Amino acid sequence: MKGKWAAGIPPRNLTWVLPGILAVSERPGGQAATHRKVRRQEEVIWLRENGFDVVISVLNSPQNLAAYAELSMESAHHPVPKVGDVTPALVSLYGDVAERQALGQQMLIHADELGDWMIGIVAGYLLWVGRLPDMPRATTIAEQLFGRQLGSEGRAVVATVAELVDRS
Repeated sequence: MKGKWAAGIPPRNLTWVLPGILAVSERPGGQAATHRKVRRQEEVIWLRENGFDVVISVLNSPQNLAAYAELSMESAHHPVPKVGDVTPALVSLYGDVAERQALGQQMLIHADELGDWMIGIVAGYLLWVGRLPDMPRATTIAEQLFGRQLGSEGRAVVATVAELVDRS
């Protein structure tokens, strides 16, 4: 690859949660119905060229993981279900992200889209690691960061994390 495309293109809706450490976006290559292999390659190249150490998927299926390996991009898979008990999945995801953060790794977490559920996961992480004191503040900061009101799906994730934090 030569020219301007050698550096790739940023994933859609890339948003920095912790600048230089943690970003989120929709799945590289796009959502399931609009997924494009070439776009995925360009976005993964961009991630690699811009210092990202790992891509973390929270999708239930292992979509894209082989593609990340093909492009020499480390990946991790922490499926977080949208229904049922999300607690074990969130504990696993948050533990991995916190450990990588302590190691100074730059990470991208993605779901199929950057919607309410993914924003709730992000707000929950900030609450989990103690960067935010409580559910109302985590919700407010997430809404400000992403420029939209957090709906019921996202609030449910944050509420689950708030219960976990209160129990510990």
